[in-house]
Amino acid sequence: MAHSRRQMKFRAMIKKSDTWWIGWLVDLPRVNAQEKTREELLESLKIGAEDLLSTAVPFEADAQMTTIDIQTPEWSLENRG
Repeated sequence: MAHSRRQMKFRAMIKKSDTWWIGWLVDLPRVNAQEKTREELLESLKIGAEDLLSTAVPFEADAQMTTIDIQTPEWSLENRG
């Protein structure tokens, strides 16, 4: 059975500064980028998040990795009509 991968969403702060677009991921503080176009910036942030999340995580013998689900916050673009 093939498993479909869930999409993860992260908050990105982006802005134009002179001729550059700069941005960072609020939820992954080590991910930031600077590009000439908005589209290139968003792609760089995506690649940065993928790289960070693909980094091996050391485990303790009796530790478990899990996920948690939370409600989408009111300020989210998904909640705007």
